[in-house]
Amino acid sequence: MIRHKSFEDEDGLRQFLMTSFPSDAYYSCAYYDDPEAAMEKKGWLGADLIFDIDADHIPTTCSKIHDEWICENCQLTGVGVTPEKCPVCGSEKFVAKTWPCQQCLDSAKSETIKLLEMLTEDFGFSEKEVHVFFSGHRGYHVHVESAAARDLDSIARKEIVDFIIGLGFDTGFRDPDRKRLGKEGFQNPPRLGDLSWRGKLAAGMYDFILRANQTDLVNIGVRMKAADIVIHNKNDVLRKWNDIGPYRSVKGVGLETWKKIAESCANSLASNIDTVVTTDIHRLIRLTGTLHGKTGLRKIEFPASDIDSFDPFRCAVAFKGGSATVCVSDVPEFRLGEQTFGPYRSCKAELPVAAALLLVCKGRAEIVS
Repeated sequence: MIRHKSFEDEDGLRQFLMTSFPSDAYYSCAYYDDPEAAMEKKGWLGADLIFDIDADHIPTTCSKIHDEWICENCQLTGVGVTPEKCPVCGSEKFVAKTWPCQQCLDSAKSETIKLLEMLTEDFGFSEKEVHVFFSGHRGYHVHVESAAARDLDSIARKEIVDFIIGLGFDTGFRDPDRKRLGKEGFQNPPRLGDLSWRGKLAAGMYDFILRANQTDLVNIGVRMKAADIVIHNKNDVLRKWNDIGPYRSVKGVGLETWKKIAESCANSLASNIDTVVTTDIHRLIRLTGTLHGKTGLRKIEFPASDIDSFDPFRCAVAFKGGSATVCVSDVPEFRLGEQTFGPYRSCKAELPVAAALLLVCKGRAEIVS
């Protein structure tokens, strides 16, 4: 690690990178009076508000197909998301073998979209203050560069994090043991147009019921009979939402059903961010435009308004020409640009440089000289 460096201009930074050849390059989200001094002498002046959304922290069905982990202590192996502790020996040290597939990145994109809506609609940051990046690996970075956020300490940033992940949000059900809608077991239901999380919940529940079928309700734990009643009466539920509220709009649907719908919608509305990154006022974040050491793809900025159409497997490819022969161990089918490759297993393959670099960086292949 080479740390505590500062540069007078971009040319100085570029020259340093060209001569030192780092596998990864980071910069501090913080502003310092003396960036090259030791940490205790730098003189902290403030920090941008940084968010990291990574597929490594988002449960997906594809992770069980292409992700593996090994406990460094007892060598236990498993598939899917790496656990916090080894289920056998309790160790917290693992070797993870992940892969950036389309489903992983789509899940990270969905979480990023929710985050962007909160930053602009709930916190009031302007589009000019919010910068969106593909991280170069399996997720996205969002940087808020605003004077309003720069002086916030870790505690204040934790409050922002808690809002974004919905920590402590009360869906309004005081007594889940009361079964009948006519009894006092819940607070006033969220109304369309309410502010903050109550408004989010109302809109989320309204949209869920509008689009849901019986299977959708059963999948979140609603009993078949109650699901059938809600679906057959959804027009009445939606029409009466801001009148008597959804919880009293249909007979035969108990409080527990509405509680499950509300909690499921609240969970889906929260954004799955890396909370540690945002609360760290000295955080190092990947340098824009540099290659990610695990993929060879670039960290690249793009307009927030383009996030729906943004394609990291096309836009973040750094090398457009040339080819290389590699000896591949085990690789699932993948796409770069307009081409699809693989799957490969224990074989040699001649690939475009960008594809070969991805496999080498992920530890799935070696260059054949």
